[in-house]
Amino acid sequence: MRRLHNRIRPYAWGSREVIARVQGRPVPSEGPEAELWVGAHPDCSSLVDGEPLADVIASAPGDLLGAEALGRFGARLPYLLKLLAAERSLSLQAHPDARQAADGYAAEDAAGVPRDAAHRSYVDGNHKPELLVAYTEFEALCGFRPAEESAELLDALGVMALKPVVGALAVGDLREAVRALLSWPAHTRADLVEEAVAASGELPDGPAGGGPRGLVRLLASDYPGDVGVLVSLLLNHVVLAPGQGIWMPAGNLHGYLRGAGVEIMAASDNVLRGGLTPKHVNVPELLRVLRFEPLHAPVRDPEPVAPGVVTWSVPVDDFRLHRVRLDGAVGEARLDPAGPRTAFCVAGEMTVADGAGAARLGGGEAAFGAADGGKMIFSGAGEAYLASL
Repeated sequence: MRRLHNRIRPYAWGSREVIARVQGRPVPSEGPEAELWVGAHPDCSSLVDGEPLADVIASAPGDLLGAEALGRFGARLPYLLKLLAAERSLSLQAHPDARQAADGYAAEDAAGVPRDAAHRSYVDGNHKPELLVAYTEFEALCGFRPAEESAELLDALGVMALKPVVGALAVGDLREAVRALLSWPAHTRADLVEEAVAASGELPDGPAGGGPRGLVRLLASDYPGDVGVLVSLLLNHVVLAPGQGIWMPAGNLHGYLRGAGVEIMAASDNVLRGGLTPKHVNVPELLRVLRFEPLHAPVRDPEPVAPGVVTWSVPVDDFRLHRVRLDGAVGEARLDPAGPRTAFCVAGEMTVADGAGAARLGGGEAAFGAADGGKMIFSGAGEAYLASL
């Protein structure tokens, strides 16, 4: 196992407490810390003895990835692991499927769009299905709710300008409702959102001020005048208990609101935004990628694998995630992962060993192992996640 040095993305929505606390640093941190990336994505690769893990893998892909992963995914680590900590809402977004990503990336290259351009939609040619497991209580929007429910919520606001959107939803036309909201004339958007927020007292309430009423007010506070505040009412609103996960397949509009979670995804950074952001929103491309159908049961409960070990089932072969919790009653766990593996400790201290060696990890530390490492043994007392294939 090779110890990794992992880097933090300081996005403005990040927490100044969670990642620092996990790593045992002073709280609050000097600035927002949104995501700790553990992997080999070229935008923010983990380091092995000062060298990017992406370069280490590129120097010996067959040895580190194994023949099967190399044949399926090429000379790259196919997954990316993150600790995400949201103090305020992220953008509403969706991710393309594999064909859409490849085609979109090629089209923007052919059009001469610089890869670092703010208006570029595809920064690589890969899809980005993702699973997020709540580390703390985690609030999120995930996939469309049934259109008739959305129609009732928007209609309850009593905003006359929204009547065509309500009408589209009433007949199940999610596409037209989303198109109308995201294409709303820029010079009247702020007024529309302000009127809706003023009328939000007519929306259902929820525990501790949550529910649709609290959602509208929360998002309007984070992003005043952003039409994404209204789009949010079309989405499932969930609050995860620690250990529960949400699965986001391609084409599902979603947004993370508050909390910390361990996230694993295919190694891509393709994001098509749909509001709650000052960044570029490519409405035609988003409409092309979105799946305009309700997403039923997006929450995934943990499935026991062995004493102290759970997993979450997802229908992709780019990654698999296990959580290992050890204490006085369960002091050791053995797993037999496939492909290249990454262990990430979030609490306590653990020793992680495979056939190539061992690494002792504390909170916020990680290690990478080659595909031929064989069975793994976790020992100690704490909590860790294992990413593999």
